[in-house]
Amino acid sequence: MKEQTGRSHEIEQSPQIEQSDQIESFFPTPTFQALTMGIPFCIFKLLFGLLALRAAADQRFIALAAFGWLIVVWAATDLSMNLARVVFHLSGRASPIEYCVIAQAGRLFGRPRLFLAIDTLISFSIICFVLWSGWIVQLRHTESYLWYAATTLNLISISVVSIWIEFRRGA
Repeated sequence: MKEQTGRSHEIEQSPQIEQSDQIESFFPTPTFQALTMGIPFCIFKLLFGLLALRAAADQRFIALAAFGWLIVVWAATDLSMNLARVVFHLSGRASPIEYCVIAQAGRLFGRPRLFLAIDTLISFSIICFVLWSGWIVQLRHTESYLWYAATTLNLISISVVSIWIEFRRGA
């Protein structure tokens, strides 16, 4: 691929630069964001909701049960929204929806990214609560592996993007 410079001649762009540009341009895509952040956050929310339901059943606490079901429905809705974003992106169409319910509400205020950041804060708060409350030990075997997978995918992807950005700065 040739790149036009400010001068009157063209320079040849190397295949490595083209490939690295393709990799870098994948990071901000809806597919990458949904698979590495959105879906893991949905898993954390879903497992949190299930843990709340279990705690409610143990304590016969109806308000906690209602809260647990609310979280489960919220997680399932966000999961469907993230999967829809992937489908829209892979089909080359603009998405009429955001990644999550909270960001969708942010559209009403013209600030979906701000509301997405708020959802991220809530998701990280859920993770911290489950860890610090000790609820993490209540996860069943398969649920634990879902938690591990979501954590791994989320943290490794953040690290890979950070390394890639720093690598490119040195290029």
